[in-house]
Order: sequence, then C-alpha cells, then structure tokens
Amino acid sequence: MSKAVDLFWSWFKDHQSKLKTLTTMSAKEKKHYVYWLDWHLHFYAQGVDFILIFPNRKNEKTQMIISANGNPDFFNKVDEVIKSAPKLKDWEFIAFVQPSAAIDEMEAGLDKPYVFKDINLKASELKFMPFEYEDSKKIDMIVYLKNFTVHCNNKNLLEAIFIIIQDIIGEKSLYENINFVELAQLPAQEDDELIYLYDLQYYLDEINTKTQTNNKF
Repeated sequence: MSKAVDLFWSWFKDHQSKLKTLTTMSAKEKKHYVYWLDWHLHFYAQGVDFILIFPNRKNEKTQMIISANGNPDFFNKVDEVIKSAPKLKDWEFIAFVQPSAAIDEMEAGLDKPYVFKDINLKASELKFMPFEYEDSKKIDMIVYLKNFTVHCNNKNLLEAIFIIIQDIIGEKSLYENINFVELAQLPAQEDDELIYLYDLQYYLDEINTKTQTNNKF
C-alpha cells in the first residue's frame, strides 16, 4: 500500500461517522468534509474522483464509488485504492461507475429524468444508431434526442449524454466500446433502425459475441 493510499484511508476512517451524515449537516459543515475528502483523494491521484450514494434505510450501507472519469490512465489507481479499502460496517466501496440497475424502469418509461442545469433528459426517450468497423473494437454512434434543436448549442449537452451512457453500460464499458458520439434530432416519424439507448449493453454484448465467434474460424 502506498503512503498516499494509507493517508487517504486513515483520514476516511477517522471521519467515517461524519461522512455518513453529510445529508443532515449544515451547508458549511458539509462543504468542509467534502473538501477534505476530495483533497485527500486527489493527493493520492488527481484524476480520481468519488461519488457518495446514501441509503434510503438506516440499516443499509452508504456506498462510495471511486471513479477514473473514464480515463484509462487512472484505472490502475482506482483498483489500487479499492483493494486497500478497509472493511467498515456502514460502508461499501465500489470501483468504477457500474451499469444501472434501473433498465426495467427505463424500458417502462418510469425512469427519473437526468437534470443538468438547464437540460432535462430521460434515458427512456433516447435512441441511437451504431456504426461498426471491421478494424476496430469500438463503435461510433449517433444519439437521437427529442429536443436536440432546443439544446444543440448547450456546451453541457454532450457531457450529459456521456454520463447517461456511462450509467447504462458502466464506466469501463464506455471506454472499451464507445469511440465517438454525435447528437441529432429524433425523427418525427418512427424509424425501425434506431435502437433505444437503454438497450446499448445488449447490443454491445451481441456484437462482441459475434466477433468472438468469427475469430474462432
């Protein structure tokens, strides 16, 4: 274990009780603890960040996801810090943003919207068109939005779409399988060639299986 990793987890263990109650703190106190959690993690590795997920019930664990923000240069740093994580009764530590467990809700159109400042998007309303290349394991894709013409000049729009894709397929899969994403207006008429974005992982699994099968012959 490196000294920086040891320093991070030592600080975390000393303040775990406070961090678990962030949602009930005053804004000033919350800012203080988030700042020092962020400082200690970035002292370990600048390209690594955290996401805290607080439980709905008292007997459930608080989760802390350590993310490389999709940057493969820091994947090993994420693995290192998680492997060194202490076993704490009230906490669960997770490497990388994992695929969403709410795909069924998306399929039923019952998913909650993603809100990014002035952008409001529902994953269940997004579709995509993939482009595969023989000499590449990654695909390019066009993601179609209902209100693209409204948001097209918004600098946060593409970042918002990448966050949604990451939530659907996971941080590592996004890096390993997606090369380029372009945005467009969803056609007014139904297009059978377009695929719902929540089915992206199913599509990737299918083409990866096909590629593996072809490589055997």
